[in-house]
Amino acid sequence: MTRPTARVLALLEALQAGGTRTVADLAARLEVDERTIRRYIEHLKDLDVPVRSVRGRYGGYRLAPGFRMPPLMLTDEEALAVLLGLIAGRRSGLAAASAAAADSAAAKLRRVLPEALGRRLDALLQTAEFTAPERPAAPPQARVLLLLAEAARDRTPVAITYTDRGGRPSERVVHPYGIVAHSGRWYVTGADSRSGETRSFRLDRITMPAVRPGTFEVPGDFDPAVQVVSGIAGAPWTHSVSLLIQATVPRIRTRLPAGIATVQELPAPPAPEPGGPEPGGPERETPGQEPPWVRVQLRAQQLDWVPAVLASLDRPFVVEHPSELRDLVRALAGRLGEYADADRPASA
Repeated sequence: MTRPTARVLALLEALQAGGTRTVADLAARLEVDERTIRRYIEHLKDLDVPVRSVRGRYGGYRLAPGFRMPPLMLTDEEALAVLLGLIAGRRSGLAAASAAAADSAAAKLRRVLPEALGRRLDALLQTAEFTAPERPAAPPQARVLLLLAEAARDRTPVAITYTDRGGRPSERVVHPYGIVAHSGRWYVTGADSRSGETRSFRLDRITMPAVRPGTFEVPGDFDPAVQVVSGIAGAPWTHSVSLLIQATVPRIRTRLPAGIATVQELPAPPAPEPGGPEPGGPERETPGQEPPWVRVQLRAQQLDWVPAVLASLDRPFVVEHPSELRDLVRALAGRLGEYADADRPASA
């Protein structure tokens, strides 16, 4: 969409706001001269937009009564932003709507766009590739998300029915401190009447939310995102894993993000003798200088993926528990050795 066309649309939006707008006012708003405004007005009239001229000292232009702007008029950049937002939200699993709703919204957007712009966006959809894998979506009901967002803003309690991962429903009242999007899921976190603790709940497992009378205060140092991530990392799972790894925290986080594992720095070693090397070390790995050991703890339903993560870190480690993880690490090392010693297959 060319710059003049975008300004014509901006002029139409200004007139749609209602009332009579002077030429000087419109020129200042669009950052053009008054002669250009009159030319844009004639262009709108050529498009059968009923622009009326108002004479006199306070005259200018206004739209005829009852006229309404088309439902969607976007520049190239705006249309691209909306379409990519729909795609990104769906691929990340964070689209707060069903796949059908997202597809319907994209189709409506495509229908109301000019033909030339629509063809360009179609070309993008047909040729674009994404390196990040698509996450499975678990969108909450739109009503649930919007109601809890308003309650978090207004500090009002909400009664919910929540179904845990075991399929057991329960009734409770939540003080929603904040809404958090994390790893393809939406969460609400806050005080829970049933447990008396601060809890986080997946929105796709919430039904029948209802605002309750009253208000509440959020603790001054409360961080909703930190609460959700730490709660997920500490959730009960089949296996509890504890490791000692000689690596920096940033390096570990490239393979074990905060939502999966906790990282605890170990106490610093005793101070060295005078003239000896300095204890500890910087957080950044440097050639010839080993990083400190840290304790990494995580919980998992299965252990089979952990050895590959440890191998990808390529740093010294110690398995504190469980003992079966040591067997899985040895098995992976054995398979890798066999692969490395294997001959080239005849069919290759």
